[in-house]
Amino acid sequence: MTLEHILGSDGQQHPSNTNVIMQSPGKSLREALLCAENEDRLTVGVYESAKIMTEDPDSVSFCILAMDEEFECDIALQIHFTLIQSFCFDNDISIVRVSDMQRLAEIVGDKAEQLEDAHCVLITNPADGSWEDPALEKLHLFCEESRRLNDWVPEISLPER
Repeated sequence: MTLEHILGSDGQQHPSNTNVIMQSPGKSLREALLCAENEDRLTVGVYESAKIMTEDPDSVSFCILAMDEEFECDIALQIHFTLIQSFCFDNDISIVRVSDMQRLAEIVGDKAEQLEDAHCVLITNPADGSWEDPALEKLHLFCEESRRLNDWVPEISLPER
């Protein structure tokens, strides 16, 4: 699906077309995370994500920032989030927020348990470049549409199990 599917031929947004993408971004995010986990394309953790972004920003396809109670009290984490967001904007990396870090940790599984930090999760591109993930494509379009509506880091609710 392209942005042209969202916008009519007149270039104006049509609500019926937008709903196709926006109806279940949480489900698409879950599917993209599970696919990336199965293909070993997930990076979990603020510091691990910053390292990947610094060393090879072109390998990063998507960024998820998870907020929790700790976020409100942790100035260092807020600064890291600001820097990560800025980096994503500068490098055209789609980025979303989720408010349920526990649910995100459940989805990404063992990686979050090992690191005890699911505040930032990256989905990287496959090494061979021969992959397409329909769920991730929907998320990219969702982010593109959100940016058009001046929502630069949209929040997504993850579905229950």
